[in-house]
Amino acid sequence: EENGHQNKRLKSDADEDDAEDQNKKLPKRKIVLLMAYSGKGYHGMQRNVGSSQFKTIEDDLVSALVQSGCIPENHGEDMKKMSFQRCARTDKGVSAAGQIVSLKVRLIDDILEKINNHLPSHIRILGLKRVTGGFNSKNKCDARTYSYMLPTFAFAHKDQDVQEELYRLDRETLERVNKLLACYKGTHNFHNFTSQKGPRDPSAKRYIMEMYCGEPFVRENVEFAVIQVKGQSFMMHQIRKMIGLVIAIVKGYAAESIMERSWGEEKVDVPKAPGLGLVLEKVHFEKYNRRFGNDGLHEPLEWTEEEEKIAVFKEQYIYPTIINTEREEKSMANWLNTLPIHDFNSSAIEMQTNNKDSKKSSDLEGSDGCGDDSD
Repeated sequence: EENGHQNKRLKSDADEDDAEDQNKKLPKRKIVLLMAYSGKGYHGMQRNVGSSQFKTIEDDLVSALVQSGCIPENHGEDMKKMSFQRCARTDKGVSAAGQIVSLKVRLIDDILEKINNHLPSHIRILGLKRVTGGFNSKNKCDARTYSYMLPTFAFAHKDQDVQEELYRLDRETLERVNKLLACYKGTHNFHNFTSQKGPRDPSAKRYIMEMYCGEPFVRENVEFAVIQVKGQSFMMHQIRKMIGLVIAIVKGYAAESIMERSWGEEKVDVPKAPGLGLVLEKVHFEKYNRRFGNDGLHEPLEWTEEEEKIAVFKEQYIYPTIINTEREEKSMANWLNTLPIHDFNSSAIEMQTNNKDSKKSSDLEGSDGCGDDSD
């Protein structure tokens, strides 16, 4: 009986070795994978090779690609070997419903099923397409669409006494929100909406195609709404700051004129909304599709067949995570409490002068004073 077990085990080991040998013989092909994931608990999308301390989405993806036999083990350590490129680098805690990565893999049988078998359920590969050999998902992307899901009580005026679960957004406030969001459309200098970019840095200019807030809906007794924004590309924290500023205006902390000021050269204090509700919805490849989508060799990078799977994933993993985390951790409610700390009226020069004056007076009074809190 023992010998029988041993023979079976040897046979299964041999089968695995045969499969691996077969995989090694397969030529590598350039493909794109359509990914959806819930970003909670991850330090963003991009892998930091050699740093296991901060887990990223790509750590789990690369591990699944190696285990399924799509890529050799050493490609996991040096991602350039598989020409790996993500379309968008989502930040800590941010989710995606339509992320795209491009890479070279061995096209094994049942490839999607095998990769997904080695991934946690909150990360899914929903589609795969062959692309041109020189395709790079970041460089070939024309535009990205993000959504931001937030509880509507975020738009209640600061002087209003609000019970979060009872608050409902009225038509007039929604129209005002949309009027303000529409101001972002076109090309503007967004140096105040990110860090480490000066007002004269050409890369701070960004083009926004559309931005609007949809109709509110109720989940778990709380009313939510989803803001959609489509732009060529976004800088770190840009969308969260764009939304943060609109909330500050609607709540009555800042004047509408702050928007025009923020695109000028002076430094403006722009608050950054929480990361929780941000989702990468879709990435667009219009130029690539026009050139290669109907050449008879390649498919256009459109995902109409996968739309139902995307919707199901969002309902199952992304929306419940946002709703439950908001209820448990109150990230929006806590952030709203920080808005009065911001100085929406002073320019940077005035703020520095005020800081110096207050420091002088505190020194004269013999107190230890308060340092400069600007980051």
